[in-house]
Amino acid sequence: MQPVMIVCIAEKPSVARDIARIIGATSSHDGYMEGNGFQVTWTFGHLCTLKEPHDYTPMWRQWNLTQLPMIPERFGIKLIDDQGIKKQFAVIERLMQQAERIVNCGDAGQEGELIQRWVMQKAGAKCPVSRLWISSMTDEAIREGFQNLKDQQDYQPLYMAGLSRAIGDWLLGMNCTRLYTLKYGQNRQVLSIGRVQTPTLALIVNRQKEIDNFKPEPYWVLATVYRDTTFTATKGKFTKKEEGEEAFKTIEGKPFTVTKVEKKEGKEQPPQLYDLTSLQVDCNRKFGYSAEMTLNLIQALYERKYTTYPRVDTQYLSDDIYPKCPPTLNGLYQTKFSGVAPYAALIKPIGGKALRKSKRVFDTSKVTDHHAIIPTGVIPQGLSDAERNVYDLVARRFIGVFLPDCKFSTTTVLGEVDGIEFKVTGKEILDPGWRVVRVKVPESPENPEKPDKDDEERTLPTFVKGESGDHTPTLTEKMTTPPAYYNEASLLRAMETAGKFVEDETLRAAMKENGIGRPSSRASIIETLFKRHYIRRERKRLVATPTGIELIDLIREDLLKSCELTGIWEKKLRDIEHQTYDAGQFISELKQQVTTIVNDVMTDPTNRRITIAPDDKKQEAKGKKKEGEGGKKQ
Repeated sequence: MQPVMIVCIAEKPSVARDIARIIGATSSHDGYMEGNGFQVTWTFGHLCTLKEPHDYTPMWRQWNLTQLPMIPERFGIKLIDDQGIKKQFAVIERLMQQAERIVNCGDAGQEGELIQRWVMQKAGAKCPVSRLWISSMTDEAIREGFQNLKDQQDYQPLYMAGLSRAIGDWLLGMNCTRLYTLKYGQNRQVLSIGRVQTPTLALIVNRQKEIDNFKPEPYWVLATVYRDTTFTATKGKFTKKEEGEEAFKTIEGKPFTVTKVEKKEGKEQPPQLYDLTSLQVDCNRKFGYSAEMTLNLIQALYERKYTTYPRVDTQYLSDDIYPKCPPTLNGLYQTKFSGVAPYAALIKPIGGKALRKSKRVFDTSKVTDHHAIIPTGVIPQGLSDAERNVYDLVARRFIGVFLPDCKFSTTTVLGEVDGIEFKVTGKEILDPGWRVVRVKVPESPENPEKPDKDDEERTLPTFVKGESGDHTPTLTEKMTTPPAYYNEASLLRAMETAGKFVEDETLRAAMKENGIGRPSSRASIIETLFKRHYIRRERKRLVATPTGIELIDLIREDLLKSCELTGIWEKKLRDIEHQTYDAGQFISELKQQVTTIVNDVMTDPTNRRITIAPDDKKQEAKGKKKEGEGGKKQ
């Protein structure tokens, strides 16, 4: 008689080994570990995928306009055609068929839920399923997780959102990629269209057009130097040189008088903790890392137990994390790199006292599945330089939220010469508070931007109201400048807010609901645009290629390239997860939209065509090799 077994399935072998060690499954077998009543096996990310068009009907194997739209009656899944995957799946299937219970130990997010559910469905698992749901890979977190296993049914809405996303991407990607390739690609160029990929490309192309069409215009700025300090005229810019020269003549040779000196004290709160996007933005600005590189680095730190779950879009911690923060800080206090303890001096002033508890940090209502990215307190060993850079940002941001506000004073000095007003402002840090955690990153060819240039302090000399004296006026001709090219940092922010420029943190957080793509998928979307040769890098700039520009020009359908409309779809997917929107309705709306797009493009009477850019010729051969290529990426 078979012994009773609980089968645990993780998303990769390294995670499975950690789990097996904690629960006592110490005996190794081919494709799984066993012991203490458990069998622990693993996937390698996705083992299953949605069926391809030809799996539904042989008529869909050929790319043919008359077969569009392709809308399967019922979507199905299949094993990915790979020998290693087939071998591992056979192990999983055998274990699951005999299991008394299954514990889904997949990555605790939408994608992880989808990966494991599809494997269980394909394996025909019939027994009850529990869910391990943890935010860090520390031994303590795994133990706690196994003591508090959840019912898989609790995560059904998460699965439905993931499934709706996958089906939505299939419907739009498969149909529109074939539609555009056949109608406009002259049958020589695959035109890849995706639900998130295409609006993201449109952002880059539209910005580039703004820059290309920008006509610089001259303007003149009147300023004057008084006591080695440059004051600028408050009147603003002069659009005509004569007006500027007239003002210059008015003040030349007349005394400068200080009319007002105002000092205001202010406070600056610590920045909020990192979510994935803000970490990717900072790593791009400070170190020039791509979004994908940052995701890989923070994922590695998570798997090595040094930081918490990274694929998150909240910057808050739940209240139950507060009592765990002192031990985490203690771990940071003891952390050393090359014999130096970089965090000890920062933590010392707050050691042994009750930690600051701010609503900007601890707010259970702002946390759903996972909290912000923080260190676990496990002391890191053997980090690469890049891993250390990312860890350092997370550690310093975490320490910062417990430190006092930064206190500063802003001085505004107004002066006047013959009725023309001038102004200068200066900032002086009175008490750095949390700012002690900041590290200035030196400028380098890899890092041409100075990340903190905007808020460098500038202390002014002491001015007294009524003082007067000589000054040296200047009239400088300047030119209006176009908007900046996107870099990865600014593109990630634009994707997060569906293309709207938002500086206010609170408003930005509210707009995440309608951002395009998920935080965890944005890096791969950007990489897909590179692979398709739709964009390229010029130092830090992201530049659309001629093919990328042509493709966006070709697409008339707003549904395909509007960030706003894609953001609305994204909001609906979130609502499915939160059970306020029906998955069936989402799919039926998308089917209708795809049908409308197909009809509109089929009846397009224009003779629009795409020409092949030289660097894309290599892509032609690869084009159709993979069925539906370009349809599977978002």
